[in-house]
Amino acid sequence: MLQNEPFVIYKDKNFLAVYKPAGLLVHPAGSLKLETQNLKQAALTDWLLENYPEVKNVGDEPEIRPGIVHRLDKDVSGIMLIARNQKYFEYLKNLFQTRQIKKNYLALVYGEVKSKTGTIDKPISIKTGTIKRTVWQGKNEKEAVTEYEVIKYYQHESDSNQHESATFSLLKVSPKTGRTHQIRIHLASIGHPIIGDSLYGKKTNPFGLKRIFLHAESLEFSPAEGERIKLEAELPDELKGLLKGENFN
Repeated sequence: MLQNEPFVIYKDKNFLAVYKPAGLLVHPAGSLKLETQNLKQAALTDWLLENYPEVKNVGDEPEIRPGIVHRLDKDVSGIMLIARNQKYFEYLKNLFQTRQIKKNYLALVYGEVKSKTGTIDKPISIKTGTIKRTVWQGKNEKEAVTEYEVIKYYQHESDSNQHESATFSLLKVSPKTGRTHQIRIHLASIGHPIIGDSLYGKKTNPFGLKRIFLHAESLEFSPAEGERIKLEAELPDELKGLLKGENFN
């Protein structure tokens, strides 16, 4: 699947399940600096308003985030839910707040994660003097819990004269809370930062990946009482190709 544009995975009269590609903002950043320079980055909300104009007045702040119930970081790909009316927005918002939506991500991290399954239970706060999040001392501390499972280990041999090899781990990650940058911070905190995450991990990566290897693979929830649905977004080509290519032995 090679996709640089959003597309609909599933829809009914109340909501959309949409694929958001890496590199696309969910909604405009609203930066004063950008506004002053008359610059505007493309956002998922632009696509939504053009294709599904009924979302225009849906949400807590529809003028900024029409239809948006949750978000993904700009360089993260995957599935998102969009409310098409205010009543269903409130319904989905409650499901997220009460942790009734099961979220699964795929992440490729540095190193061999020894425990095949695990739970990271570390509160996240804002690092003093920055907008960066941390599990160490900061302000506005909030509970954060992430579960993970090792799917596969990969071995990579360097092209350098030393012929050094390194191990990487592909994880299925299930955040139980919804803090900003939660998965990225938690995995970095146990010594296994995500490939391509220059904010919480290494500034460069051995594969030249121009995005973070983090993908929102599926969402499972009850769209209505007595029903259950699981919606999935296939791993995009740039990540699938890395795993299947010549990068690994």
